[in-house]
Amino acid sequence: MKGVILAGGLGTRLFPLTKITNKHLLPVYDKPMIYYPIQAMVNAGIDDIMIVTGGRKSGDFLSLLGNGKDFGLKHLNYTYQEGEGGIAEALDLAQHWVGKDQVCVILGDNIIQYNVAKAVRDFSRQERGAKIMLKEVHDPKRFGVAELSGSRVVSITEKPKEPKSNLAVIGIYLFDNRVFHVIKTLERSERGELEITDVNNWYIRDGSMTYEVLPGWWTDAGTFESLHRASCLIAEGGANRMDSPKAP
Repeated sequence: MKGVILAGGLGTRLFPLTKITNKHLLPVYDKPMIYYPIQAMVNAGIDDIMIVTGGRKSGDFLSLLGNGKDFGLKHLNYTYQEGEGGIAEALDLAQHWVGKDQVCVILGDNIIQYNVAKAVRDFSRQERGAKIMLKEVHDPKRFGVAELSGSRVVSITEKPKEPKSNLAVIGIYLFDNRVFHVIKTLERSERGELEITDVNNWYIRDGSMTYEVLPGWWTDAGTFESLHRASCLIAEGGANRMDSPKAP
């Protein structure tokens, strides 16, 4: 399975910090933000990784990460996204590299307490389709929200006014290689982007979408509030832990 970390964009919600650097190079407690999704991939057993960069100072990723030696990797791959065309557009840049493999996608500002090794193992045995990671949140109107029926995902609605659940779709996705065909069928949204929610809903209509609820805490780090929260959570107990959460 290949791993793609999306670390492009302009990070405008973090101005003026991001006037001089890419958001994903900012510190989160004691490490650069980009370290956390890379370690999440490695902990899940994925060592063939591409980073999609963009925006200002994208060359600093290479200076910081090199070939990934600090993570026990022999090689890191890089590609560049111009502008802000959406998550699906950024993923599409990796098509030539992913080839016929399955792919795990992590948004570069998503940080998790534990790991997604089980979800990756389960998906590797899934013959076709996609898998999303869900997390209960207190403010689902801010997120893409999944509606479930038993073990099935019925729909995903982006930032709903009346959420049908409190289960947010977090920025970790697993796809078979049909995802690139799906992306090429998409139309741009009102904000001019190719939306990952549209990709996920295609797999739901296809009947091949599965899900898992993420244990432990999860946060993004794309605003000043969430960047501070992520640092505090990591200071209290770390991120990407390999031990299992304790049963209540």
